[in-house]
Amino acid sequence: MDQNTALLIVDMQQEMANVTASGRQRANPQAEEKIAALAAAFRAAGLPVVHVMHDDPRPASRFRRDLPSGQPMECAMPADGEAVFWKTGSSGFVGTGLEQHLRDCGISRLVIAGGVAAFCVNSTARSAANLGFEIQVAEDALIAFSLPARKGGELDAGQVLEVTLSALHAGFGTVLPASEILAQLPAAAPA
Repeated sequence: MDQNTALLIVDMQQEMANVTASGRQRANPQAEEKIAALAAAFRAAGLPVVHVMHDDPRPASRFRRDLPSGQPMECAMPADGEAVFWKTGSSGFVGTGLEQHLRDCGISRLVIAGGVAAFCVNSTARSAANLGFEIQVAEDALIAFSLPARKGGELDAGQVLEVTLSALHAGFGTVLPASEILAQLPAAAPA
């Protein structure tokens, strides 16, 4: 990877931990560790880390920047100088200035991690690909929860994640484990 690559962390806000703590079924219990490792490695290599967070306009939402539940999780805390974009919808590219920021920085490839895989990660990754960015999705650095099935019952979190990743891999970019992404990174930037 070179200077045209950025790590894009999507919606790693405290409400993700709250939902996990509530007992909702979840895939990738180690996602927070993988995200922290990716962020540390990108920073060490001198590559940008960009954050997108959700600021839902609905008063009942827990994903609001004015609430403790809307604040970044420790594993994805923005470092000084890292760009943070707040979105009100699913895609990190709608109404945020993210695309212009990436283009201004010469970014053409995104490594995407965060949550929730089937929703905002999916929307953001698809938007990125549609805008011409090359994308890699870190399959084990994503939070995925179970979903209520539209005809009743519950869809297993692992199944939801696999369907989401399969669709992204089939038509929008590459899906691979964080370890393979880390292996592509250059050595730490000189101090």
